[in-house]
Amino acid sequence: MPAPAAPPAAAAVPVLPARWIATSAAVLAALATAAAVLAWNTQQRVKAFETELVKRQQDAGAEAAEARVAARSAQDVAHESAAKLAVLEARVAETTIQRGQLEDLIQSLARSRDENVLADVENAIRVAMQQTAITGSAEPLVITLKQADERLARYKEPRLERVRRALAQDLDRTRSAGVADIALLAIRLDEAIRSVDELPLLASIDRRRMSAPRSAPASAAPPASAPSDAESGAPWSERWKGVAELVWQEVRALVRVSRIEQPEAMLVAPEQAWFLRENLKLRLLNARLSLLSRQFDTAQSDLRDALAALDRYFDPASRRVNSATELVRQVQAQARLATVPRPDATLAAIATASAGR
Repeated sequence: MPAPAAPPAAAAVPVLPARWIATSAAVLAALATAAAVLAWNTQQRVKAFETELVKRQQDAGAEAAEARVAARSAQDVAHESAAKLAVLEARVAETTIQRGQLEDLIQSLARSRDENVLADVENAIRVAMQQTAITGSAEPLVITLKQADERLARYKEPRLERVRRALAQDLDRTRSAGVADIALLAIRLDEAIRSVDELPLLASIDRRRMSAPRSAPASAAPPASAPSDAESGAPWSERWKGVAELVWQEVRALVRVSRIEQPEAMLVAPEQAWFLRENLKLRLLNARLSLLSRQFDTAQSDLRDALAALDRYFDPASRRVNSATELVRQVQAQARLATVPRPDATLAAIATASAGR
């Protein structure tokens, strides 16, 4: 019974190896494909690496060339710097020698600096004194003393403090000197000269009749009221009284009695009034020119004559006359020759400081 079962087993043996062969072939084909893909990928990477390597080699070569050029440039710059350094060292040595010489010169100049400053201050003060003597104004001397004090304050030398104290004393004395303000006095005289043509004279016809226009409205009132009195039945005595008052006012307007201190002032003819005013103007102009030329005695004489003319020929009751007279009196009171004090203390202090060097 066992022997007949053997042939089926022998027929089933060849089937299994065929499947394995097909599977193995598929696996081998897949592996071959994967190997081929891997090899191709590897080859591409190698090519990319080779390209990158070549590029880097080229860049490195270019950078090396640039480095060689830069090294040569740096070497040239180093040679130039060495040459310049040698030149600078030579100049430094020369400058050191010149500096020593300059220090010696500065020391020699510093010894006489204070004397030069004091000499300049003294010369400036003497020039200011001459200007003050010429102009009669203390302003040039005041400005010079202030500038000298400011100049000495910058040096801060103990030996110059005495000179500064003397400058302060002379500056206070000069400022306190009552010097006439010529410009202001000239302006006041100009105002008085401009007002001469408007000043009323004692002999003026307008002044004699000044009271008549003031009484005219009062005198005109009674005639206007007379008809009203008649219409209202006023008594004849009151009307005659009003008429008498009107006549009396007219008479008073025709005749005016006043006291004249200077009779010759009333004898000035109308055609002589122009010459009188022009003469007064000339007096005031002469006084102005005398003030500008610092001739105070001549100015005082002309101002006295102008005041005498104002008091004699012009109306003292007029406000314009009083204003002009007041201006002339103010100028006369201030037009005095005031002596500007000499800065002797400063000059003595400068001499002492220069001698004590």
